[in-house]
Amino acid sequence: MVLRLTPSSSHRAFRFPEFAVAIELAALGITFATAIATYSVVRTHALAEQMVPPALSAFLLLANLLPLVAIIILVGRRIARHRAQRSAVAGGGQLHVRLVAIFSLLASIPIVLTVIAASFMFQSGIEFWVSDRARSSFEASMNMVRDSQREIITRWSNEGRVMAADIASESAQIPVGSPRFPAFLQYQTYQRSLSQAAVFRYTPTTGIEPITVVAVPDLAVLAKRADPKILNIVKRQNRAYVDLAKDMVWVVTALPASDNLYLYVGTGTNADFLNQQHVAAEDVLKDYRGTQSRARALQLQFNAALFAVALLIVGVAVWIALAVADRLVRPIDELVGAARLIADGDLTARVPEREERDEVGTLANAFNQMTSRLQAQTSALESRRALIEAVMSGVTAGVISIAHDGTIRLINRSAATLLKTGDDNLVGKPLSLVSPELGALIESEDREAIVEVESTGEAKTLAVKITRAGEGPILTFDDITGQLLDQRRAAWSDVARRIAHEIKNPLTPIQLAAERLQRRYGKQIPADDGTFARLTETIIRQVGDLRRMVDEFSSFARMPKPVFRSESLLEVARHTLFLHEVAHPAIRFVLQYDEPGPLLVCDRRQIGQALTNIIKNAVEAIEAKGDSEGGAVSMTLSQEADAATIVVRDSGIGLPAARDRIVEPYVTTRARGTGLGLAIVKKIVEEHFGTISFTDNEGGGTCVTIRFDTVALAALDAGEAPASETRAADYNQNRT
Repeated sequence: MVLRLTPSSSHRAFRFPEFAVAIELAALGITFATAIATYSVVRTHALAEQMVPPALSAFLLLANLLPLVAIIILVGRRIARHRAQRSAVAGGGQLHVRLVAIFSLLASIPIVLTVIAASFMFQSGIEFWVSDRARSSFEASMNMVRDSQREIITRWSNEGRVMAADIASESAQIPVGSPRFPAFLQYQTYQRSLSQAAVFRYTPTTGIEPITVVAVPDLAVLAKRADPKILNIVKRQNRAYVDLAKDMVWVVTALPASDNLYLYVGTGTNADFLNQQHVAAEDVLKDYRGTQSRARALQLQFNAALFAVALLIVGVAVWIALAVADRLVRPIDELVGAARLIADGDLTARVPEREERDEVGTLANAFNQMTSRLQAQTSALESRRALIEAVMSGVTAGVISIAHDGTIRLINRSAATLLKTGDDNLVGKPLSLVSPELGALIESEDREAIVEVESTGEAKTLAVKITRAGEGPILTFDDITGQLLDQRRAAWSDVARRIAHEIKNPLTPIQLAAERLQRRYGKQIPADDGTFARLTETIIRQVGDLRRMVDEFSSFARMPKPVFRSESLLEVARHTLFLHEVAHPAIRFVLQYDEPGPLLVCDRRQIGQALTNIIKNAVEAIEAKGDSEGGAVSMTLSQEADAATIVVRDSGIGLPAARDRIVEPYVTTRARGTGLGLAIVKKIVEEHFGTISFTDNEGGGTCVTIRFDTVALAALDAGEAPASETRAADYNQNRT
């Protein structure tokens, strides 16, 4: 299983969550299976009081170790994934996972080999020390010591018994206690290489009575060694008693054919060494037997210690891998977070300065320097852009910067207002879609042009200049519609003044001549012939029409200055509608207002003239539609804080196609119209600080809206005209 955790294969395994879960479940299953199998094997050998063979023990240790190592690595992987989820670095924690795999491999392979070698060495040693050969060696050593002691005891026991037999056999010639007996005893002692000898009598009443003593230094020692218990054993079992003292072997035996005579002999020897060897051999044998009984426990304990140390080392390796990964990822995480903040527009983002002068610290310092320069450059660009926008927003001319692909790079507020596209965000859109007229002009080689554009139903005349720069053309244009209208109006005013002057002079004589002819010759001509009367009436009528036309020319050319007074707009409207109600009873006239009706500082005569002209046009539009019986004209008056509004709606034929030019002089759709009516109305409205607009009425017809600035009108003193003739015109030009 460890061999599968190579960096490439582990990367593929950790790449798929389902496969990783399958590995985790397999590792858990193998762990439980090996644990159960190990318990069964160990229990079987324990019942048989046998050690587990080293090869089998090492195999079981390895079989239990590898699945748990895999589980530790998988747990480290899960921890790495969990930590990666809290990191801003994308990648799913692959760096954490790779480091966990690498460190785990570096720790697992040596520790597994070490565990196998240590297990074999330890268990082979244990097996050697608790083997039958070792046990035979220890027991042979013990038997050798015992045989040595037994040989010494047997030898001197035999020597004592033979000496006692010799003394008994010579007792007839040399009786015990005779004068010759001490020399005989000394001879026997010397001949047998003994160092001590004594013949004594023992009775329960008198105790020990030494008869003859050879080289016994202390009779108390003799009395201690010839203990009554020992003498009883010797007498009852008819044998010699042998004992090993510290530096001597001594023997007590009974003299044959004697009830209470005993022989004591002793010889110097290294008995203490023999005793020590005997004790040492017994201790070694005892320790060996204890070791043999503890061998299985030692085997289990050692394998468990190896197992725990191996898992601990792998766990520490995984922990170190996670710590190293965190240390590596943390500065990267900070860099990614700062980069995302910069991408979102926060140029103040910085990464913490690192004390370590390593590659990561160098990268962090370089990043901070880059962001500082970027912030400075962006601030400079923002300042420049703000300056450009301030300049462009302050100019009245429209400015549009066009890219090479024909899209709008930059457009100021004046340009958007002049084009009136209804879209606030025009940057990035093709100019040909925003304004086809300007788009076609870009394709030409012209540098200046007069272009008529139409937006939201309103036609405007623009004076356009094109500057062709390296990054794309730049258009600047002004609305000269009002300027052209003023020029045409001034020209027509001059024409009207000349026409009125040239035509008005001969009209009066012509009319007077026709009237005089009618008075003088009307009675002389027969009444049945009406030709003369019709001719003179035609002359007088046509002269009247010409005089009316001349009056309109005169009114348009030079209108009288308005006299401003506070007037009731409601009364002016009522008077205007009343005159038309009387003249056109088939049409329904409606006046709507809120009591008490708006007040307006105005010239009553001029406002009445303007309303009369508008109502007259509405009536003519209804008659042109041929629906006089069902026609209707409504007028609505309203008052606001700073404005007074008049709205006139009719159910006539509606506005003409050239609706944007209906207020220009001499523009009319009627055969006998002069085209000066609405031009005069517009002039009156502008001199009263107002605006006039024409729209389609819901359900058909026309809607005329007149709006007066009551604040500007109230500033005028009663009875005074504006300070200059251009004051109202300038005011209305600024409003538009």
